[in-house]
Amino acid sequence: MRLQNKIAVVTGGARGIGKGVSELFAKEGATVIIWDLLEDGEQTASNINSKGHQAEFTKISVTDKPAIEKEAERIHQKYGKIDILINNAGITKDRTLHKMSEAEWDAVVDVNLKGVFLCTQVVSKYMKDAGYGRIVSAASNVGLRGNFGQTNYAATKAGVIAMSKTWTMELGKYGITANALAPGFTLTEMTEQIPKEHLDGIKKQIPLQKAATPLDIAYGYLYLASDEASYVSGICLTIDGGISR
Repeated sequence: MRLQNKIAVVTGGARGIGKGVSELFAKEGATVIIWDLLEDGEQTASNINSKGHQAEFTKISVTDKPAIEKEAERIHQKYGKIDILINNAGITKDRTLHKMSEAEWDAVVDVNLKGVFLCTQVVSKYMKDAGYGRIVSAASNVGLRGNFGQTNYAATKAGVIAMSKTWTMELGKYGITANALAPGFTLTEMTEQIPKEHLDGIKKQIPLQKAATPLDIAYGYLYLASDEASYVSGICLTIDGGISR
């Protein structure tokens, strides 16, 4: 198993891509700690445990630094280390430039950018002391090419890529890699509301003519979190069916 005996924190791990990551990591031998505000995380952890793997759920906001500090310390006290941090938590509040409110801008920046910063700032201290760590943060192909109605979202995802490159320089000497992963259109609970005709139109724009599944994306996270990627740092791995070619 590729993550045997690793301790992995997955933010936003309750459902969608984060759930796929949590399930795959646990299957590959990691003890997964899901950080999420959604109560779905309890069921996700329970399902993982029922299959003989190891998972926990903590209800927490990635914007609450004192709570993050307390929870990271709890994990360290219990397991003695934190090997992997997957910064997956994120939200959208789409609106075109002139219709977007400051509140919509601030909410997305707070979770998608500041949340990644806070979790990494806290957890990387334990990695630094241990001389080992894998940090993988959720960007998006939107952060590379922009997208209509997503000024706030695109800005945060581009920021995640830039932060990851910066952390590569700052943390590399401590045995810590920092990478970003940019998914394309992925079928999750949120996309179930999209009308079929619109969904078909999206798929036609993708060279592979299909949307990703959470597992498609999770395998990318698995690679970057594994020891196989010990010499991979500062990249943004794009998994989007070729649309950002």
